Amino acid sequence: MPAGTLYRGREGMWSWVAHRVTGVLIFFFLFVHVLDTSLVRVSPEAYDETVEVYKTPIVALMEYGLVAAVLFHALNGLRVVAVDFWSKGTKYQRQMLWAVMGIWIVLMAGAVYPVLGHAANELFGS
Repeated sequence: MPAGTLYRGREGMWSWVAHRVTGVLIFFFLFVHVLDTSLVRVSPEAYDETVEVYKTPIVALMEYGLVAAVLFHALNGLRVVAVDFWSKGTKYQRQMLWAVMGIWIVLMAGAVYPVLGHAANELFGS
């Protein structure tokens, strides 16, 4: 590690990076969502074509990634609030991050069928 660097590659740094990356990904999703929804006013046919593309298995995987980003960003945001406003937050920030990761994994496992079930049926039959 170069001398004088602020971060040492520990959990706090990686949660900081992941929080920013997921925030940017969510922002771009919202931007694209507003654009594709506005197609209905400009060209209903183009909107219908776009919706058909969204029914493909590849987009289902992207939706699962969106769920992952939103869940992590929300859970980590609660952890950041706890670190900022709880007097013992900095002392327990690492344990809270591991709790966030555990909850995130459980919720992501629970989201597999609701989000990817349609894509699996399309690919492998029902």
